[in-house]
Amino acid sequence: MRRTAVADAHAHIGRHPSATGISIRRTQRAADACDYPVMFNHATATEVVIHEPHAGRYALHVHRNAEVWTWASAIAIAAELRRELMRRPRARMLVAGGDTPASVYRALSKAPLQWDRVDVALVDERWLQPDDPDSNAWLVRTHLLQHHAAQARFEPMTQPGRRIEEAVAIASAHGLQPASVAVLGMGSDGHLASLFPRMRDLDRALDSRQPYVAVDASGCVGAQQWSRRISLTPTGLRHSRSRVLLIRGREKLDAFEYALASGDVESWPVLLALGDSFEVPLQIHWCA
Repeated sequence: MRRTAVADAHAHIGRHPSATGISIRRTQRAADACDYPVMFNHATATEVVIHEPHAGRYALHVHRNAEVWTWASAIAIAAELRRELMRRPRARMLVAGGDTPASVYRALSKAPLQWDRVDVALVDERWLQPDDPDSNAWLVRTHLLQHHAAQARFEPMTQPGRRIEEAVAIASAHGLQPASVAVLGMGSDGHLASLFPRMRDLDRALDSRQPYVAVDASGCVGAQQWSRRISLTPTGLRHSRSRVLLIRGREKLDAFEYALASGDVESWPVLLALGDSFEVPLQIHWCA
């Protein structure tokens, strides 16, 4: 992805495509297909899709504003779950924590799906109790497991009295099941899940054959004060049939571009979402 391609795409929202690999479409069509005509009703809401020109490893969806980004992302995730529920008895979704996806989760919670057939698990978790407001479990319960989605089955990683080794073993046992979609986030430092750049446990996590590992992110700025964590591994991510990366702001888009230019997974763990082992491209949804 070239910086000029992103700028060109952003400049042409609502106009005609002007470059190979860039397509422009009305997001209202996707909304109608997913039964969101009332919740998402912007006749002029448009997105630009930039397809990675070489290996087809990702497609970047550039959205006009935060509201369009929120609903378009929720629609894309709901569509993956809907397709899975049409094929199989249950669908499984992995979700990230952090502030960025909260609005998407609120929109997704209103999707008219058979949520009682959906299992929701975490991409990662801080070593906190699930009712701690700083835990990812609390964020998911507060923003996603509401409205229709309140019927979903949730798998928090931590429980009172559960040791971290036991929590990792249980998460890994569940993580062997294929996931319909993994909803991912990325820090401005390029971290993915709780895999932080140059983290002391990073090599062990990258080499693990288990879907989840306990990690020590001491000294990693992006981990803030929560250094003890449980994280999805590349092995665990490969169990996901599709991946959606939610990012907002110029800083994070710049970080993603730097990651692509670098190609160094240890410096930019977000590159793990682009691995050659995936059958479908990573879908990136971005707005300024």
